[in-house]
Amino acid sequence: MRREKASFLQAVPVRNEAVVSVVIRRIKEAMINKELRPGDYLPTETELTQILGVSKTSVREAVKMLQAIGVLEVKRGSGMRIREHFNGDILDPLIFRLIAESEQIQDIYDFRKMFEPAHSIMAMQRASEEDIGAIESTIDRLEKAIQEGRQTVEDDLAFHRAILQSTHNPLVARVGETILEFFKPSIQQTITHFPEEALRNHKRVFEAFREKDEHKLKDAVIQSFDVWKSGLNMAQKGTEK
Repeated sequence: MRREKASFLQAVPVRNEAVVSVVIRRIKEAMINKELRPGDYLPTETELTQILGVSKTSVREAVKMLQAIGVLEVKRGSGMRIREHFNGDILDPLIFRLIAESEQIQDIYDFRKMFEPAHSIMAMQRASEEDIGAIESTIDRLEKAIQEGRQTVEDDLAFHRAILQSTHNPLVARVGETILEFFKPSIQQTITHFPEEALRNHKRVFEAFREKDEHKLKDAVIQSFDVWKSGLNMAQKGTEK
């Protein structure tokens, strides 16, 4: 969908900030205010240059950055538009921020302890029979992989992703996926060195989930962090070598 007027990009005097940041900030604000929506086309590069009073170089740099983080897509012959769908190949700035700002193991532990029980309870309340079957299937696959000695971190993550999808909330699922990427190294250590404990934890969580017992589920999720914290310590020590 094209918009005839770029009212959301009216020229405003540039203050003490990088020109590229100004372009990005204007587009971000337009999206927050719903003046720009997924699928909307932006003005052309030349039009943006004129509207914002910046150079073409600044516009191009801003577009490259917004492409990298998956906000914009450039279609040859059509122009620039807000991306409608996101995929796993897109650069996610939140991952890097989490990495940069979480040096303490206790901070990481607290963060997961706050987020995971909450989204697990939401998933339990909203899960369909199909969702429950999908979660159970991940446990069966993990158990078989462990028996055959070929378990990987993806076998473990599949369980958590299935629970996230059961929330039927795209915002929670997206944030949860990002958090899982951040936890991936520590979960890798857990599933490598403590596979049987990880499997028992999954089964305990799933039992409470299927019974729709909120208190039991919360306890099971938090209890599962004990073995994960061992993996977290191992992962952290590995990065310090």
